Amino acid sequence: MNGILCRQLALDYCCAPEELLSRGNVFTEYRPLEGRRRFQEQKECFLKIAAVNGKLLFTGRADIVDRCRREFADSGPEWFFEADTLRLLDARIREEGWQIAMAHPFFLPAEAREARTEGAEIRWYERDGIEAFRGDSRYREAFSFCAEAPDVLGVAALRKGEIVGMAGASADSPTMWQIGINVDPACRGEGVATMLVTLLKNEILKRWILPFYGTSMSHIASQRTALAAGFLPAWAELVTEKTE
Repeated sequence: MNGILCRQLALDYCCAPEELLSRGNVFTEYRPLEGRRRFQEQKECFLKIAAVNGKLLFTGRADIVDRCRREFADSGPEWFFEADTLRLLDARIREEGWQIAMAHPFFLPAEAREARTEGAEIRWYERDGIEAFRGDSRYREAFSFCAEAPDVLGVAALRKGEIVGMAGASADSPTMWQIGINVDPACRGEGVATMLVTLLKNEILKRWILPFYGTSMSHIASQRTALAAGFLPAWAELVTEKTE
């Protein structure tokens, strides 16, 4: 298991790194630990679950985690995010005024890849330069403008002076930056996303930060981009939100 990810999930799920390497699921009461990932962080962590390294990690409100321990102590991660379990879990937490917000796969870099940039002008943006794109809906995946996880690096591909794709990184924690990507619909399928994600991944690694990539379970094109850029699946994660 990647050592940086192990330490990061230990902070996110309020456990010791050794617990991620041992057998058996992990159940902890949530505490906001320094260094945790903070992308779109809610004021209260009711429940979140990660599937990683052959186990499940549960953290959240103590009574909800205890209930999960009774029901899922022996559950494996392989099929946990299937519809039957999600429906059951969602029904239970709706009794408390919460619901499942998302359940996504996440990817880490596994192979060195070089980006092919022929035919495109490449332009980089540091934190100050990203502000120019605030409110621009074309780049809502590349830049989140989340105060808890600031956008710190971006890279664009231009043709004839016009941006055709943009990848951005948010500092979700001090050691891990998340990558997002937008491509002009007219240029999709031309390798722009793979090129930009590869460029951004390589630059983040040069800065001694671990890049990661998250997407939807059904967003096959996005998952293919991750694979083509040298990422492989590393964990899956479920988070909850209030129903109101």
